[in-house]
This record gives sequence, structure tokens and C-alpha cells, in this order.
Amino acid sequence: MGEAILTELMNTREVAEYLRIKERKVYDLVGSRSIPCTRVTGKWLFPKSQIDRWIAKATTVPAGTGPEYEPAPPVIAGSQDPLLDWAVRESGCNLAMMTGGSLDGLRRMADNTAMMAGMHVLDADSGDYNVPLVRESGPARGVVLVEWARRRQGLVLAPGNPLNIQSMADLRERKARLALRQAEAGSQLLLVHLLSEAGVRLADLTCLDHPARSETDLGLAVLEDKADAGVAVSAVAQRFRLDFLPLHEERFDLLVRRRDYFEPPVQALLAFAQTAEFRDRAAEMGGYDITGLGRVVYNAP
Repeated sequence: MGEAILTELMNTREVAEYLRIKERKVYDLVGSRSIPCTRVTGKWLFPKSQIDRWIAKATTVPAGTGPEYEPAPPVIAGSQDPLLDWAVRESGCNLAMMTGGSLDGLRRMADNTAMMAGMHVLDADSGDYNVPLVRESGPARGVVLVEWARRRQGLVLAPGNPLNIQSMADLRERKARLALRQAEAGSQLLLVHLLSEAGVRLADLTCLDHPARSETDLGLAVLEDKADAGVAVSAVAQRFRLDFLPLHEERFDLLVRRRDYFEPPVQALLAFAQTAEFRDRAAEMGGYDITGLGRVVYNAP
């Protein structure tokens, strides 16, 4: 990571060539503090990524398109994924997690308040994940969807499954206490879809008053006997030694702008995801298929 940062630094001659100006003009810009630069061991150095952003910010663009040139904060919004949480911590990518659900992530991408967003939103008509929603709404221009993992989703249940829940219909018949997710979460959208397929209305179930804000929080609600069941990935059940009823396989994607895809934080995360350490962790967590990780599933115009 340190080598990558060093190779991004240009000296005065290199930045002059890059900007197609004379070195004297570079020194003028430095003197007026008009150009991003740093002084190391007596020499002026210029971070290439900051120079690119400086150029973009000064570029005149048509009305309504300016925000596309503003740098997004190094944040991953959207849906939570336990494997992604771990990879962000271990990769040293310097991205912060601010998960609030797939739809919240889409909104933050549209507002340019996140660099990436995790998504797993099923389109019931096509059976596809994420692509129809991104194509029809949100930040459709200049973005790509990159596959992160296929995940096994289902009902997380108390150890030993004491209510003997074998289907979505059993949630109603057994009067199970159901933990929900926030309305913007992909898991909540999947729950509604699975209930509809089973002919069960959410209004007929005994639901907790307050939604779990993450997959982990939902697992803890079941572990602490605050709920009997809830929809989450199997990795959550395995982590807390809970029972699990598999119901669905989904694709979890990362939404990112093309301009940000090549930024060091995103590249560091994706590079770490190709390591043996990452593969071993995914296998240990359980319920993940990472054979398609990194595949671009949608490239917007």
C-alpha cells in the first residue's frame, strides 16, 4: 500500500508535463497555494489523485452535472455484509462503513455522499438482483455494479429450532416473534417477497416493535431470546451458533462510480478480496460463493 502511494506522487517536472504547463507556472501555483502539494525532504511533491480532483473541480461543466465531478467521501453505504465488514477492516483500504440498507445506499450514491454501496435488491419480475433498480432509478449514469458474493439467505432460528419452524407459513402458525429489518434493507424486501409467495401477510405475524439495523443485530436478537426468527444470511447463524432454514440464494453487489472504481481505496479492497486469506475467511463464515467476485454485472452508459 505504501508503494502505491509513493508511485502516485509526481515531482515538479512530472506535474508540469502532466498539466502541459511550464515548471515556472507550477512554482507560481505552489507559491499561491493554488495546487495540491506537499513538501518532503526539501522537494515539492504532487499527489496525482489530488491533482485529478483539482482539475475536475475547476472544469466548467453543463448545469446539473457538476456534482458528478465532486469527490465522494471514502464511505461504503448500503447494505451490511459480514464478509465485507471483515474485509474492509483487514484490507487497510481506509474505507468507512455506514450501512443503512440497500435503498439508503442507492440514495447516498445519488447524493454523492458515498463512494460505494452494498446492494441485494431482488426484482421479482425478472429474478435479477440490483440491475433493474439501478437502471431505472438512482445514480444511473457513470456507475458499475460489481459482484461481491452469492449469499445464502433464510430464517435465523433459536438453537435447536424449538418452535419447529420449517416454512414461512410456520411463522404464523407457531406465533413466532419475528425480528424485522428497516424498510430500506434488502433483507426486509426479501422477507416481504417470501411471505407473499407463501401467502402470508406481514400484518398477521407477531413482529418486534423496533427493526434490527444490521444482519448482526438481527442475529443477536434471536440469540438473546428477544425474537424467535428473522431473515438474514447463514453466516450470521453460524457466527452465533443459531439454527438456519435456507430459503433463497441472492447476489450481493457493490455499486460504484466508474471514476471511483480506480481510486486506491476501492482497488485495495478488491485486491484483498483476491487473496487466499480472504477465500479462507469466506469459507469459514459459511454460506458464501465468491467465484464471481469482481465481475462487472452492469455498466451504465
